[in-house]
Amino acid sequence: MGGWVEGDPAGNRRFLDLPGPFRPERGGVLPGVRVAYETWGTPDEDGGNAVLVEHALTGDSHVVGPPGPGHATGGWWDGLIGPGRALDTDRFFVVCANVLGGCQGTTGPSSRAPDDGPWGARFPEVTVGDQVRVEAALADALGIGRWACVVGGSMGGMRALEWAVAMPDRVASLFFLASGAVATADQIGTQTTQQAAIRADPRWAGGGYPRTDPPVDGLGIARRIAHLTYRSAYELGERFGSEVQDDGRFAVASYLDHHADKLARRFDAGSYVLLTETMNSWDVGRGRGGVAAALSRVTARALVAGVDSDRLYPLELQQQVADALGVPLQVIASPYGHDGFLIEVDAVGALLHGLLTP
Repeated sequence: MGGWVEGDPAGNRRFLDLPGPFRPERGGVLPGVRVAYETWGTPDEDGGNAVLVEHALTGDSHVVGPPGPGHATGGWWDGLIGPGRALDTDRFFVVCANVLGGCQGTTGPSSRAPDDGPWGARFPEVTVGDQVRVEAALADALGIGRWACVVGGSMGGMRALEWAVAMPDRVASLFFLASGAVATADQIGTQTTQQAAIRADPRWAGGGYPRTDPPVDGLGIARRIAHLTYRSAYELGERFGSEVQDDGRFAVASYLDHHADKLARRFDAGSYVLLTETMNSWDVGRGRGGVAAALSRVTARALVAGVDSDRLYPLELQQQVADALGVPLQVIASPYGHDGFLIEVDAVGALLHGLLTP
């Protein structure tokens, strides 16, 4: 139940222990950071063929591959990486790391603190900038001075954009998908409501719950709320309508129950609260003179794309970034809403292939 913890099967993960201390922007200190990551392909001698793939909120380093020991689910972007795929492993060395604050092998709230108990609510706040600093340390350790491309959608798009703004000389090309340059009131409102659902679960215990008894009810409600923003009203209507199952539940409620239960088996509630707060604080222009000034720092060849039915990260958010970077917005047609960026693999792959083709 919950996320990956030390002692669980490693699966395809590799681990890097970064020397501490690590000091997040907003205060606190971590004595050290362990990063869990996976790779595909072979790096060039200078690491110039390396591509960084950034996962979204409940993703992890397992971008492609089957489920198995250590991996509760199969790859979240299957079909994108491999020989002949958009991220051709005969050409590219692909890296994906679990994010700082996550629960799939990288240091986060469920990780062991210096007192040998889990960090829990004592884990310091982290920003997207903090997460990218950890990824930069991983890149240094892997001998990667400059990414051939940084690819990310949703929360992953935030880190991809932060890379291109904070360290423009280390990003040759940028694939920014289904995300925005700054959190909106709608996103913050939705995510704080999800956090409230988790905190209202008596098992939350102020964030100090044991792994054996996590706040699964609150996390399940949070996931139900989130999943409604990930899909479009059209798709839900076409798929479920007002159908009632033999057990008396609306079909759409049964569908949401399934996703709530599925997430509770593989994700930590503390990470969910921490990472949604990281997303709430996202603003690429903070401390940089505003969004336009920040985006003027980008030197990477950029592709900006969005999903036409996305109600969580609507197209106007990607249009703002595309206009600032001076590139056309690429629109992916999909009935699936925000999740279209994960489901429409062929369309995403075609755009990515075009960006990476000389």
